Amino acid sequence: MAQARPARRYKVPRTPTKSAGERRQRIKVQKRRLVALGLSMESLDKMNAAEIRGLLRHPTKIKVK
Repeated sequence: MAQARPARRYKVPRTPTKSAGERRQRIKVQKRRLVALGLSMESLDKMNAAEIRGLLRHPTKIKVK
């Protein structure tokens, strides 16, 4: 009779959570990229993070304006 292997639970690797500092750093870098494309920092300060990411999805449309 063969001996059974001990039961081991499979632990799902957990994705690390994003910290608030990393989030602010990403938004800061994204704002710099948009300023380089020609937008003013005053207009970017009025936008939220979702709007900033939306502008970066289509950078060619920003250059046209």
